[in-house]
Amino acid sequence: QLQIVESGGGLVQPGGSLRLSCAASAFSLKDYAVGWFRQAPGKAREGVACISSNNDYTKYADSVKGRFTIARDNAKKTVYLQMNNLEPEDTAVYFCAAPRLPFVNYGLGLQMNFYEFWGQGTQVTVAS
Repeated sequence: QLQIVESGGGLVQPGGSLRLSCAASAFSLKDYAVGWFRQAPGKAREGVACISSNNDYTKYADSVKGRFTIARDNAKKTVYLQMNNLEPEDTAVYFCAAPRLPFVNYGLGLQMNFYEFWGQGTQVTVAS
C-alpha cells in the first residue's frame, strides 16, 4: 500500500507563502496522480488541486486558482503545493492523497472518492 507523508505547514501572515510537500514512503509518487485537499474546523473537506500521473493535467479550486500551484519533482519523488498570497480563509489542515493504483488518471479531479491513500495532514495557519 501507499503511505503518504505531507510536510511544510506552519504559521504565515496574510500575503505570505508556504510550500507543502507530499511524498510516499514505500513507492514513488511519480507514477501516481496526486490531489491536495484541505479541511478547516467545522467545515467539510474540499479539494484544492490535483495533478495527473503523466503531469499533463492540473486542476484547481476556484478559490485558489492563480495563487496555488501543484507540481512534481520526479528526481525527488515529491509533489508540491506552492501556496502564494495566502489568505486567512486558507487556514486548514492540508492533506495529500493518491489513488489506489499508479498510472490511473481517468476520473481525476477534486472529488475525494477518486483517492484511496491519504496522508495525516499538515496544519496551515494564515494569521497576523
